Amino acid sequence: MKPSRGVYILPSLFTTGNVFCGFYAFIAVLDEKYYVAAWAIVIAIIFDGVDGRVARMTKTTSAFGMQYDSLSDIISFGMAPALLAYVWVLKPFGRIGWLAAFLFLLCGALRLARFNVTKSDEAGDNFIGLPIPAAAAFIASIVIAFEDIFASRLPPAIMVGVVYVLAFLMVSNIKYPALKKLEFKKRVSFPRFLFVILTFYVFATIPRVALFIISLVYISSGPLMFFYMKWPKGKKESDTKLVPPPEL
Repeated sequence: MKPSRGVYILPSLFTTGNVFCGFYAFIAVLDEKYYVAAWAIVIAIIFDGVDGRVARMTKTTSAFGMQYDSLSDIISFGMAPALLAYVWVLKPFGRIGWLAAFLFLLCGALRLARFNVTKSDEAGDNFIGLPIPAAAAFIASIVIAFEDIFASRLPPAIMVGVVYVLAFLMVSNIKYPALKKLEFKKRVSFPRFLFVILTFYVFATIPRVALFIISLVYISSGPLMFFYMKWPKGKKESDTKLVPPPEL
């Protein structure tokens, strides 16, 4: 079978918008416009969420589109937030700072590579490991919140810890809900519905810190559900060990 050489224009345009926003975030960081760079990453996330949905709605999914999407993600959600975090607060740490930023980029690339290899075998509505757009959104939300509300910057030591935690979560086996697969015409679980309602409520009431709160809730949901699922099993095992054997 001869491979198709054509490119679907509509979804590729949204993916190109993703790449453009990631590149513009680089320019904004170099110009020390960190607030603008953070919002460029946020807009890139919107483009990333739209391109796949448009491709599915118009039945224009393709192998080219998936590869193009992954390459754009590593630019907008790997390199751009890593550079933003480094120049914004990590630079005074020297080698520790840029190595932390590199670790974020590396784990993001590994997360994307693992997703591309295993996504055809994954069933259900969950991602394995923190999605790289969510990690990028959290870094961008920190910059937006501190630059807008506090007119200051996060302490470098805390930012190093944040970057390390995000890097670990991206390559972990912790499950996260696949919000990109959310279809408004289909039935969804109650926790997923509650998260959508919470998102609209937070953005309506406290828009200046809404992105930070939503990102924090999503990132925390994975570890919380992981320990919640593990706890009953451990409890049952311990109870089983304490029960004396029946008398013969």
